Amino acid sequence: MVSMDLIYLAIPLASLMGAIIAGFFGRQIGRSGAHCVTIIGVAVSFVLSLIVLKDVAIDGAAIYNKSVYTWMISDGIRFEIGFLVDGLTALMMVVVTSVSLMVHIYTIGYMHDDPGYQRFFSYISLFTFSMLMLVMSNNFLQLFFGWEAVGLVSYLLIGFWFKKETAIYANMKAFLVNRVGDFGFLLGIAVILMFTGSLDYYEVFDRADAMVTTTMEVIPGMDWSVITMACILLFIGAMGKSAQVPLHVWLPDSMEGPTPISALIHAATMVTAGIFMVARMSPLFELSTTALSFVLVIGATTAFFMGLIGIVQNDIKRVVAYSTLSQLGYMTVALGASAYSAAIFHLMTHAFFKALLFLAAGSVIIAMHHEQDIRKMGGLKKYMPITYWVSLVGSLALIGFPGTSGYFSKDAILIATKNADVWGAGYAYLAVLLGVFVTAFYSFRMFFLVFHGEERMSKHTREHLHETPPVVTVPLILLAIPSAIIGWLTIDIVLFSDFFDQSIVIFEEHGAMAAVAEAFNGPASFVLHGLAPGPTWLAAAGVISAWYIYLKKPQIASSLKQKFSWLYKLLDNKYYFDRFNEIVFATTARGIGQVLWRLGDALMIDGLIVNGSARLVGWFSGVARYAQTGYLNHYAFAMISGLILLLGWVVLG
Repeated sequence: MVSMDLIYLAIPLASLMGAIIAGFFGRQIGRSGAHCVTIIGVAVSFVLSLIVLKDVAIDGAAIYNKSVYTWMISDGIRFEIGFLVDGLTALMMVVVTSVSLMVHIYTIGYMHDDPGYQRFFSYISLFTFSMLMLVMSNNFLQLFFGWEAVGLVSYLLIGFWFKKETAIYANMKAFLVNRVGDFGFLLGIAVILMFTGSLDYYEVFDRADAMVTTTMEVIPGMDWSVITMACILLFIGAMGKSAQVPLHVWLPDSMEGPTPISALIHAATMVTAGIFMVARMSPLFELSTTALSFVLVIGATTAFFMGLIGIVQNDIKRVVAYSTLSQLGYMTVALGASAYSAAIFHLMTHAFFKALLFLAAGSVIIAMHHEQDIRKMGGLKKYMPITYWVSLVGSLALIGFPGTSGYFSKDAILIATKNADVWGAGYAYLAVLLGVFVTAFYSFRMFFLVFHGEERMSKHTREHLHETPPVVTVPLILLAIPSAIIGWLTIDIVLFSDFFDQSIVIFEEHGAMAAVAEAFNGPASFVLHGLAPGPTWLAAAGVISAWYIYLKKPQIASSLKQKFSWLYKLLDNKYYFDRFNEIVFATTARGIGQVLWRLGDALMIDGLIVNGSARLVGWFSGVARYAQTGYLNHYAFAMISGLILLLGWVVLG
């Protein structure tokens, strides 16, 4: 019988081996070889992850927490690579590998004619390895390794089409914005290491109480609680990775990468790394209500205001991207409300239906010959029936239609937020409640404009429209199944059993999840509860409004755009975050760089050190040249004079 140690080691290494073979030997094995080895690697990781989930959830296996090897010991601090496998880890492993497997299969069809085919498969398999190392880590060193690795691969994948200027701009933007968040994340780890003397999760958690009673001066004369500072700094890292205001600006532009990347990195896995990290750090965050309030307010702001931008977007992928921002805000709100299990539950359901929506958008893009403007689509239902129905399932799950997976997780977050007792909970509940209407409106605005109404595409495109091949549609169908039913099967286990008892800590005074438990009497009653006046009715209002405005009376949209042109301009410019960053940070940074270049490079290094030393040698050589006349009597006179001076110095001395 294979030991669990080998299984845990094989889960990330299987994907890594696929990435190495496809990356270094892509020419030798060809296109089919590249997708075969990477798909087999991810499939092995997925099957083994299912075995681990069964071992943890059904068989009740004890927590696995072991070091694989010690990298370095410095001043008594151990830097190790190790695995922590519990309910939280097992669930994340299955989510990452299952979505990744579907994306790998889908990519065969989407990237069929791309010259970088082997390289692409190597990158997405490497990303899977990086994400698995992140979620399986048992210490901050490995967590940071996985954190940076997914950022690196994300950079490579967003700019995969490196001859496209917008793609290069997008991947550089993602890289720089994430560096801001990662700097805060690294400072948070440094604070924890300084005050606990360890990077191991459990050792840090055991010593966390000491940070509660300790303060530090960040600004002279102002004392900050160490635990609050550490948690806020860690969350700044999550703000970058999980695209929370104001570090959200990179995510919409990342749609410049191929569509499978949008599904894998920016909907299902990488952007949820921050959510996972905060849930894993619940023993720390529970010790600081200030940090929880900070998390709550940031999440609520992202959930509502980013959703509004989705209303004015016309690029099919960007609409889905802004819905990702909004849904990440919902997860963050749940974290701030101490409803960590609800956040992870929504992370899981969102991974399936958002990957489904992105891949369905890619299916539409393929059929439309890479046209992404929804204003140039319409009436695709009769041409693409499979894509239509799976898109409907994904859209219903996104808006939280009763019975879909998104309903169970989103409703749990709404109830938890309503009953949260930290500062900012009232604002957060209002934001996520209004966000229900906004989500339904922009989701079905896109759905109706793409699949219903008049056909607005060119005649050539219309004549060649057809359903995408099975290699594209089969992953869509397989993702649609959990998007529809997984909430029924898992809500009781994930939210109300002891599944997360060894992973997540919630103090008794934070009773948000207790309120959710009171409202739950089984999945069926939970669905019936949603039929009462409340969020479901708001979602229905959003769908009906989108249908009436964009299908029944399309002139209303034009009228509203003219009447509220200031609001449209504000949303279309994304609240001017990009402009602000460009003026305040980019322009200022370039200006400072120019000054430093002129003072440092041009004046000091080039002017004085490099060119200056060369000019000095040249001048000295020019002066010394006059001593070399070539006359023998001059040299004899110089020798005699030197001898006299030397003898005089000796005698006088």
